[in-house]
Amino acid sequence: MPVNQAQVMWPRLVANKFLRKGLGSNNFVTDFPSTDESILEIPSLDEEPSLSHDTAIFDHDRKETQNYKVFVSTWNAGGVAPNKELDIEDWLDTRNISCDIYVLGFQEIVPLRASNILGSENNKVSMKWNSLIRETLNKKLENEIIKKGKKSTDQSSNNVPQDFRCIISKQMVGIFISVWVRSNLRPYIRHPSVSCVGCGIMGCLGNKGSVSVRFQLHETSFCFICSHLASGDREGDEKHRNSDVAEIFSRTSFPGGGPSLNLPSNILDHDRVILLGDLNYRISLPEATTRFLVDTGEWKTLQENDQLRAEVMNGTQVLKGWHEGAIKFAPTYKYCPNSDEYYACVQGKKGKKGRAPAWCDRIIWYGKGLKQHIYSRGESKLSDHRPVKAIFTAQVDILRTLKSIQGFFLSDRFDRITSQFQMSLQDDIICSKPRSSSFNN
Repeated sequence: MPVNQAQVMWPRLVANKFLRKGLGSNNFVTDFPSTDESILEIPSLDEEPSLSHDTAIFDHDRKETQNYKVFVSTWNAGGVAPNKELDIEDWLDTRNISCDIYVLGFQEIVPLRASNILGSENNKVSMKWNSLIRETLNKKLENEIIKKGKKSTDQSSNNVPQDFRCIISKQMVGIFISVWVRSNLRPYIRHPSVSCVGCGIMGCLGNKGSVSVRFQLHETSFCFICSHLASGDREGDEKHRNSDVAEIFSRTSFPGGGPSLNLPSNILDHDRVILLGDLNYRISLPEATTRFLVDTGEWKTLQENDQLRAEVMNGTQVLKGWHEGAIKFAPTYKYCPNSDEYYACVQGKKGKKGRAPAWCDRIIWYGKGLKQHIYSRGESKLSDHRPVKAIFTAQVDILRTLKSIQGFFLSDRFDRITSQFQMSLQDDIICSKPRSSSFNN
């Protein structure tokens, strides 16, 4: 982000709060900086057929559904920047699983101090994360090129063949989201956009809030909301988190594209919607009880008292219609630095917070068309949080290609239609022939 734009970002957040608007634009980092919306056009028949109801293949049947694998993950980095030695292959599981889309959300990629919240956007850390993600996602292809001895001497990302490219990358203070797709999907990505909503200091600054991204793949719209909600483990603090979610839903706004495009403007108007982040919901039990249940692995009892699970299961107004997969992993917060030990309450020291273990880091989805296959956590010790990841199958509507239309013309169904048409045509010809006149005999 240019410096002059970054310097005015937080005043815009304040103004937008009072105007009930989100900070939405097409100002994001991408491997494809062109604003040209052109894609590979797939021929379709838009005119109404006039043969019979059997020709409905040219109407509502001209779309078919295809499944794509989507990897989604969230990680609170605790203000710690990644170093060159950080290995994220296990986190992304690229050795065993290959997905079509990767959506990686982060919180606290920079320390949440006043200079970062109120000052210019520091994008050096987000650039490090993107570099690390690019290297990891494309390592398999790079290794194949090295084996074949075809590696280019030019190491720039624009010249080295890549399996995955970044279509959207956006940061607001410590919240950061990066979206990557297979290179062969890029021609079918349209209308990318972002919308930032601050819910932090003064109820509007970006230390808390969300960065949402949207795009259209073929004929299906996607929206991913990377969020960092209000913290706090006191009774009633979950209401602040619910309020943050409501603010994010109401203030996030994307350009509609005018009457000709009629693109979804609000989060819940999209076809496929996933919310990820440090949602900060806690376990409503005494700290000592929570720690005992964690030590004994009593996940079921803990989840019965989990605040987010209660909101989703009870269908409260703010999260009505949302879903979450079964949690079969240990709480992801709060760990001691570089340790597998949970942060323990320091007895006898005034002002010290207990920070009981909790599933703060979550991934939930809204509506239909998404099926979750994996919901687990990573084990990196970079911060006091553990990353959480999920893999979905997403249904995507695709316009039929000419090949599909050709298949129709060669089918029995087409033969029946043409036979009916030919019979009807013959009848018309017979009926339209002039009759013999008796005056000519």
